[in-house]
Amino acid sequence: MSAAPHDLGLAEVSLSAGRTPAGIDDLAVLRRRRLAVLVLNLLAYAGMAWLAAAVLGAGGWSAVDFGIFLCFLVGLPWSVLGFWNAVLGFWLLHGVKDGLARVAPFAAAADRPDPLRLRCAVLMFLRNEDPARAFARLRVIKASLDATGEGGAFDYFVLSDTSDPTIAAREEAAFACWQAEVGEPGRLVYRRRERNTGFKAGNLRDFCARWGATYELMLPLDADSLMSGPTILRLARIMQAHPRLGILQSLVVGMPSRSLFARIFQFGMRAGMRTYTMGQAWWVGDCGPFWGHNGMVRIRPFMEHCDLPMLPGDPPLGGHVMSHDQVEAALMRRAGYEVRVLPVEEGSWEENPPTLLEFSRRDVRWCQGNLQYLKLLGMPGLLPMSRFQLLWAILMFMGVPAWTLLIALVALKPFDSDPAGSFPVGLGIALYLLFLLMYLAPKLAGFLDVLITRGAATRYGGRLRFLSGALVELVFSFLLGAATTFRITLFMIGLAFGRSAAWSGQARDAHALSWATALAGLWPQLLFGLVVCGLLVVGAPSVLLWGTPLLAGFLVAVPFAVGTADPELGAWAARVGLCAIPEDLDPPAEIRAVAGGEAAR
Repeated sequence: MSAAPHDLGLAEVSLSAGRTPAGIDDLAVLRRRRLAVLVLNLLAYAGMAWLAAAVLGAGGWSAVDFGIFLCFLVGLPWSVLGFWNAVLGFWLLHGVKDGLARVAPFAAAADRPDPLRLRCAVLMFLRNEDPARAFARLRVIKASLDATGEGGAFDYFVLSDTSDPTIAAREEAAFACWQAEVGEPGRLVYRRRERNTGFKAGNLRDFCARWGATYELMLPLDADSLMSGPTILRLARIMQAHPRLGILQSLVVGMPSRSLFARIFQFGMRAGMRTYTMGQAWWVGDCGPFWGHNGMVRIRPFMEHCDLPMLPGDPPLGGHVMSHDQVEAALMRRAGYEVRVLPVEEGSWEENPPTLLEFSRRDVRWCQGNLQYLKLLGMPGLLPMSRFQLLWAILMFMGVPAWTLLIALVALKPFDSDPAGSFPVGLGIALYLLFLLMYLAPKLAGFLDVLITRGAATRYGGRLRFLSGALVELVFSFLLGAATTFRITLFMIGLAFGRSAAWSGQARDAHALSWATALAGLWPQLLFGLVVCGLLVVGAPSVLLWGTPLLAGFLVAVPFAVGTADPELGAWAARVGLCAIPEDLDPPAEIRAVAGGEAAR
């Protein structure tokens, strides 16, 4: 494709974007913010490393000590940055006046009554999904947009990569029915590719090649996405008012679910995301995240500058890029356009996996996609912050096997040659508690945010119900963490031998897991837990007691998976309001419409 400049002129955009980002008056302010975050993280990292060295080296360094220390250094950065993002986000929400204006002053444009002059394509991507579920969401989105009075600016595309002929036939029938009801054939388009070349990114690129020149904006959606018309319109108006914005990502939260697993997971995710995203947006600025869905994208610079490279080598790390979104964000920023996140919980939802096994399937696919970024770090012209974003996405998964190996080495530590009396117990406990504080900081900050914000706990059913949900979620997060980190560790070992994740449809409805199915998928976690706990029982029973939060998930992975997938337990949790989110208690019209459609099926 040609590299014709944008309406403002590509050179002008690139230079101005390098000087004064739209959300911050002075680039020097952004630089000072980033420097402050860098210093805070380095100090915290160095302090934790020094403390770990003091604990491990008290009786002299052994091979086991060195291994534990190295694993600790590799796994620690994510917890440190998460801690400071949460602290900064909490400060912005409660320590300053109108913290949102500090991170997203561009959001004010959403409230202008200006008519929408830009045309937008709403894109839903399908691959072997339930067509009835997907089309129900797209119908609700269209109805909500039409109700704003600006619906005429939006057209709708169902972009299918479905390989199952039976599902494809159901897609075509569902689309034909919808098209007949709407009576506006020019505004609704269905297209299915025979081969999913390039995965979702290739599907999007095909849309751009065929129809992209007709529209200024596009809104990619996954099959489980749901957005309200007013929220979509707000994003479009912000993009219209700020032509240097290339991508504007909404803050996506979970929908009400009948799955106990999804209910508890999204309760914790909801709590942690608000403070974390606020803090991150404060210093990331114009190099914000893109999650590939529920975000507004300016089509022309995307077409001209965000074409993904073919990675050298064979799969699993070569070939087409799987995790396309962050790479597209980096390329958009390289072209001089900004990538921003609007850290507001409003009208943007998704569904979360209903079982532990489905969650793990998604995790390993993300793992493989993120590790492909190793081959993109040297891409010419990327901004330093964009390179950091790619590196950070890599470290997100590189740290996982480090923690798994650390746990195994801790179990061997009592059999090390160091005399037991030389171990500084008090210092070791302090290190352990400090790490847990950093690890849990985003969620703890989010829970506290809800508790001290006027009226916020009421939206969750009251303080007592909210605190009960928070306690359940904290236990859940430790159990989930053990099971999923070991699964990722095994997958990363498989990557070295050419194993690749499958890209197929996801099971999104609540469903039971049999004990046999859970055991077949989680026996390695159980075996690892039995070995580690057995070693600690023999060598250091007190360590086993302290390590229960981190170790229990291995031992109970199978019953945990079965129990959290049980539809009856999920129905009970919904009835009593366990881990209820605001949309459970006061569902917006869009969620009520989707729920009504599903109940009628």
